[in-house]
Amino acid sequence: MSAPSPDILKSVSTLSLIAGERVDSGAAFTVHDRYSGAPIARVDQTSQAHIRQAVATARRNLKKVPDGYERARILRKAVDIVQSRKQDFVDVMALEAGFTPAESGNEIARGLDTLELSAEEAKRICGEMIPMDSNPGQKDRIAFTLRTPVGVVCAITPFNAPFNALLHKIAPAIAAGNAVIVKPSGYTPLTASLICDVLLQAGWPGELLSLVHGEGAEAGEWLLDEQGIDFYTFTGSTRVGRIIQQKAGRRRTQLELGSIAATVICADADIELALPRILRATFRKAGQVCTSIQRLYVAQSRIEEVTVRLEAATRALKSGDPRAAGIDVGPMIAEKEAMRAESWINEAVSMGARIVTGGKRDKSVLEPTILADVREGMKVVDQEIFAPVLTLLPFQHVNEVVDSINATPYGLATGVFTNDVNTAFYMARQLRVGGLHVNETSSSRNDGMPYGGVKDSGYGFEGPKYAIRDMTDEKVVTISLRDPA
Repeated sequence: MSAPSPDILKSVSTLSLIAGERVDSGAAFTVHDRYSGAPIARVDQTSQAHIRQAVATARRNLKKVPDGYERARILRKAVDIVQSRKQDFVDVMALEAGFTPAESGNEIARGLDTLELSAEEAKRICGEMIPMDSNPGQKDRIAFTLRTPVGVVCAITPFNAPFNALLHKIAPAIAAGNAVIVKPSGYTPLTASLICDVLLQAGWPGELLSLVHGEGAEAGEWLLDEQGIDFYTFTGSTRVGRIIQQKAGRRRTQLELGSIAATVICADADIELALPRILRATFRKAGQVCTSIQRLYVAQSRIEEVTVRLEAATRALKSGDPRAAGIDVGPMIAEKEAMRAESWINEAVSMGARIVTGGKRDKSVLEPTILADVREGMKVVDQEIFAPVLTLLPFQHVNEVVDSINATPYGLATGVFTNDVNTAFYMARQLRVGGLHVNETSSSRNDGMPYGGVKDSGYGFEGPKYAIRDMTDEKVVTISLRDPA
């Protein structure tokens, strides 16, 4: 195993950032190397007093928000700075998130797209004209809407996309002209710290940016208690999402929550197209993505072929230290999570499931695993596993698949491989999900598109254009005119 470089860690501040200034709250928590478990940093545990200061300072300085042109310039400058420090981000994510270089590289490339898209949107935030003369007696009135910033946005971000998921929240918030308070996962605070440094270096006013650190729920609860926050954007568990929704009250929220993501291989599917996409969507980031394929529905006529080919491709994947050459699948975020997933696999086997390949664990590394002969009643089918585990579910008719997916409490995204437009549109109309991807997997995402779920998968959209719409207020303005004297 390659040892973490002290120089990498020295380049990252472990202090909280309150209104642009680094502060020490007097308490700290430990961040660990995801593969070895070794401690790599002690990070400041932000105090409630500092959180109050961050919110109060942000509110006092909202008039310092730059105009749209300048916001776009700052976001584009951030792109240049990230590119110059790309290796720092790759190295830090390998340590605290357990990402392979390929996973980190993809995360950064997508995050740069998110910054660019947000910069473009910052210059075209506008309302619309309202046709007043569509009502009687209103021909001499003109009306239009303006979009204005909501004020202070709090972004609470996950460990599984510490770069791009964070930017999907704070870049649109900045583009919309809001102050931002960031609370990253306690597992991955260092990437967030680097991003905040980049934004300040790019020229974003320090009074309008704070970074709150915390292990556990305490810091998040303090943030929810702050009535000076106008908008919460959160990615994480459905359980925590419900708490945020309840405590936010009348304040607005955008929640991207849990999922049991499914992809469907129909009888007419192009297997050569489907299998490489399925393999990547299932096992990237050790399966710890809300749209990672957990249920793979396969037409009965193709199940044997798909099983054999997926088994061979999965066996060829190498798992282990993400910094080692040739590794495809790194560790899970914590050994306890790998142990949980392993126990679900063992439970399924005790109930009649068959391990096609994988199933073994070495500390926090769980082998890429495929399970067959699964059924409802098994945790690996009924609950979000968030691990590199795929279940195979044969089917006869596509309506069975639609009913099965709709029966889950979640509705984030589904993929289907088919050449039949009728099948594709049937699923698009009948599935209760936020997105359907035809001839792509459930994990397919363009960073400019609207992205969100229904049911227990949350509500509201990410994607810069759509997030900005949520992070601004729409105000109607009318003018009554008369003929000049």
